[in-house]
Amino acid sequence: MEDTTRKTCYEGTAVQDFKLFRERSRELVVIVPCLREILHQEFNRTGSDKNILDVLGVGSGGGELDVPMLTVLHSKLPDILIRAEIVEGSNELTSHFKALISKTPNLQKIPFVWNSMRSEEYMSRVKATGDVKKFDFIHMIHMIYYVDDLAETISFYHSLLKDDGRLLILLSAEKNGWDTLWKTCQKDWINRYCSSGEVIACAKSLGLKYKELSIPNQFDITDCFDPSSQTGKGLLNFITAKDNFYESLTPEIRSGILDLLRHKCSTEKDGRVMFDSKLSCILIHA
Repeated sequence: MEDTTRKTCYEGTAVQDFKLFRERSRELVVIVPCLREILHQEFNRTGSDKNILDVLGVGSGGGELDVPMLTVLHSKLPDILIRAEIVEGSNELTSHFKALISKTPNLQKIPFVWNSMRSEEYMSRVKATGDVKKFDFIHMIHMIYYVDDLAETISFYHSLLKDDGRLLILLSAEKNGWDTLWKTCQKDWINRYCSSGEVIACAKSLGLKYKELSIPNQFDITDCFDPSSQTGKGLLNFITAKDNFYESLTPEIRSGILDLLRHKCSTEKDGRVMFDSKLSCILIHA
């Protein structure tokens, strides 16, 4: 396995807040069946005539979604060599990814290339060296929010697709709770944000063919309204992208955000506050 070590993204307490969010939101439960269906459909069409399948994961985190996807591809295409390349800025999450692979016997023969860097660093390296590798399947799951230039990023990774390749972008759906929160607060403490609406508009402007699938989801954020709850604090840290919600923001801004979360981003059900976390899966054709 090849390894390139560079600066990281999620580390330390940010990783813990991310894991808490993943556990509470149950996103893996709703995302994995959708990804399985997409992979079955797409590689029924293109997989049978290949000897090698090249997969690129951008912002793969701890591999919780890469491992199920690679497992599906391996089971569906057992006679094809699958090669995986990963771009991930967090060393801590990459270590978790490697540990998952070690516990998944059918993936241990897949050769991996590990790039410990941000997407922008990977793009710059490829452009500088001219070493352009093409892929059958590229996925960007919950990472497009963090890129510096949306159009440049989509255009670049689309250019890395083989003739019949697919670029999968999974992110928050337009007008869900995240979209409402981040766009309302954008002037105060969020530098940039995008939802499925911006990605689709970008794909259209670039003249790319795509299809969109909706994934309904919601999760319980009632603990966020209890200042003594450690779970609530961790969720608020992740939701607001702040290391410490209560210390990083003024009382006025905190109050406004909590009101927004309760009344505009969520619905109440059986006395619980349920955050609207609807997802969008956008599949862009080569």
